[in-house]
Formats: sequence, C-alpha cells, structure tokens
Amino acid sequence: MPKIRMAMLAMAAGAAALAPATAAAKVVKQDAAGFVTRDTVTVEATPRETWMALISPAKWWNETHTWSGDPANLSITPQAGGCFCERIPEVETKGDVGLAGSVQHMAVIHAAPDKALRMRGALGPLQSEAVTGVLTIALAEVEQGTAITFEYVVGGYMRYEVPPIAQAVDGVMSQQLAGLAALLGPVGAPSEEKSPDEGADAEPADEADPAEDEADAPPKKKPSVEEAFGDLSDGA
Repeated sequence: MPKIRMAMLAMAAGAAALAPATAAAKVVKQDAAGFVTRDTVTVEATPRETWMALISPAKWWNETHTWSGDPANLSITPQAGGCFCERIPEVETKGDVGLAGSVQHMAVIHAAPDKALRMRGALGPLQSEAVTGVLTIALAEVEQGTAITFEYVVGGYMRYEVPPIAQAVDGVMSQQLAGLAALLGPVGAPSEEKSPDEGADAEPADEADPAEDEADAPPKKKPSVEEAFGDLSDGA
C-alpha cells in the first residue's frame, strides 16, 4: 500500500521537524545498542479524563502513522496482554478482492488507570527490525491539570543509523503526544480573544496583600511523573 510506504518514509526522513513546540521533546540517551526518547506536555484535564482519552487513539493518533490511513481503525485494550491494534478494512478493486487485515502496533504489558500505560512494540519502520521498544506513558496530577510523559526505550539490532532514526522517532512521539494534548487542551494554549467592550463595566477586584496570599496559599503539588516509571506499586 502506498500509504504504508509513505508513513515509513515520512518517519525515517525526519519527522522530528513536525513536532509542535507545545511538547518538550528530547533524545535523552543513544548509543550503538539503541536510544531513549522522552516527551512531556501538560494538559488542562484530570488524570481520569486524560486516561480515557489516552486509551482512545482513534481520537488523537496522527493518520500519517497508520497502516490503513485512518486512525478510526485504531484501538487499545488497556489490560495486560491487550493490544494497541489497527484494523485494515477489506479493499475491493477491479483486479481482485481484498481481505480485512490487521496490525499489532504494541502489546500492553502494564495498565495502571489514571497513572501509566506501558506497552511493548517496535513502531513504524522499526517493526521490520530485530529491536524491542517499550513505551511508558505516565500521567501525573499537577497544579494546572495533568502532565503526560511519553518515554520510548528502543534497543536491539537494526539497519538504521541510530542518531537519525532516534531523532525521527522522537519527532513522531512528540507529534502523537501533541495530538493527545490538543484533544484535552494543552496548558498555555491561546485563549479566545475578548471584545474591547467585554468586561469594561466589571468592578475591579480588591487588591490583596501578596505576602498574605503567599502565606495562606496551599503548597504547590509537584509532578510525580518520575514515580510512574517505577514499578507503580503503592509501597514504592
């Protein structure tokens, strides 16, 4: 299928350039054995809202990186042994009649609702290589909403040079994370502009003593994204 080839070429040719600035993306480690990418964004949603969106990839996964050309064919079963899979619908042509196919993008190995989803699989052009990839998607409740981190660890033999494929994969991860963030509402996104007269008659708010506000304000909750990369047990 042309779309399959296009998706593979787009990823390997430098999809890193497509990553929006809303996601903090980085190849955090690379050597001859493989690489690690990490991408983070904060959204204006609760961990439960984020989790429900996360397990519905048809709503946010970019169609360029599907085998069927339509993210509506994607699904995730968020249970150990479950599948991040894609259905390839039956296609009929004048010459022959196709049959419905399917692709396993990744297998679910750990599902902790509202906290983290961990899956194993080699995405895109890495599927044809003798590599293993583990994607951990961690959710952490923060003051503004939920911080989402994608960490993808890839290792094993592949016929690609590590630096360019690591950058390309990181770009794709950032692109997918940005799609999820756009669905939920990224923190810092431009708000709707108000008309010049809107709020003109509103009474000014009472000025508060900054020192008093600081003293009464509850301590800010720090992100716990790093904890989600552990064993996720309650005693950890």
